[in-house]
Amino acid sequence: MRRTVTILGATGSIGRSTRAVIAENPEQLQIAALVAGRDAVGLARIARETGASFAAIADEGQGGELAAALAGSGIRHGAGREAVLEAVERDSDIVVSAISGAAGLEATFAALTPGRVVALANKESLVCAGAAVMGRARAVGTRVLPLDSEHNALFQVLGAEPISAVRTMTLTASGGPFRTWSAERIAGATPEQALAHPNYAMGAKITIDSASMMNKGLELIEASFLFGLGAEQLEVLVHPQQIVHGLVTFRDGSVSAGMAVPDMRVAAAHCLGIDGRLDAPPSRFLDLVAAGPLVFERPDLARFPALRLAMAALAEGGAAPAVLNAANEIAVEAFLAGRIGFPAIPALVEAVCARARSVSRPPADVAEALAVDQDARNRARALLSEGGFAVT
Repeated sequence: MRRTVTILGATGSIGRSTRAVIAENPEQLQIAALVAGRDAVGLARIARETGASFAAIADEGQGGELAAALAGSGIRHGAGREAVLEAVERDSDIVVSAISGAAGLEATFAALTPGRVVALANKESLVCAGAAVMGRARAVGTRVLPLDSEHNALFQVLGAEPISAVRTMTLTASGGPFRTWSAERIAGATPEQALAHPNYAMGAKITIDSASMMNKGLELIEASFLFGLGAEQLEVLVHPQQIVHGLVTFRDGSVSAGMAVPDMRVAAAHCLGIDGRLDAPPSRFLDLVAAGPLVFERPDLARFPALRLAMAALAEGGAAPAVLNAANEIAVEAFLAGRIGFPAIPALVEAVCARARSVSRPPADVAEALAVDQDARNRARALLSEGGFAVT
């Protein structure tokens, strides 16, 4: 019996990797529904190619274009928030949550239904409302499997070991395009330079986060909720080869590493296989001799202050991670639009975090998380409008 899969973020890089794994295993997997943000034409093409029964576009204004592109296909479709939630609520065994940013929070929460597996690549869901998401998953019996390569590696390494056996978990980072750049050179970085990731082809927002190392900070916060670890038990190492994706140091001093080629299809195959491994083509098997020497470095928090800010938000807890994430999304958007320089991304985030109202407890549900998110976005936009962060 084939397992059915719903993909949230079907046109993005995680969506592409997920579809590739499904195409390689047609006797075991099939697509039920697809969701995309704004690319109606791309979504329609994918829906036709995969035989999806339903397609939803989050941007309501793209509904007409989606309808035209699917005309005569027999594929049901819709646009806007309600259509996205309809896609999530349709019967499926696995929901891949890969909508970028806080926009994926509501859909991820809705996907948490009894007996279902949620393969989570939308780290912002846990950053913004980790306690609520994981609490809901436990309450209804949803299995949450990490689809980010680092967390997936940690999940596989941990295996059947109790979390009490863990001393620390270490996430690795490529270091992004600016790993060897001086602080002065980073200060003048352009969007084009920041988008030139050395290992992965990803969406613009996550690629900029990789360049600033905010992405690794968000992953630390995500890991704390996924595995139930405190800030003092989570570490980052820069590893430019991206062969070792995560390490677990156990209380007895032993260290286990999760290793694979830097290809998101490896983590996707693990999540889609659920309790049984799927076969992969030879190109996705690791050759350690060909990989060459593996390098590890401590992250430089002076050159990459965004990681420091994320670590501080994790240690602070409460709503601080949600504020951090919202401010960062606005800052990255402004940088890509040429409104601010690269160093202004962490500067704006730090200013918003400092001015945000103190919330002692984490958001209890989606509504609270979205309220915190909106408040932080408004503060970031207000600071931008004051002109203190503009490119000079």
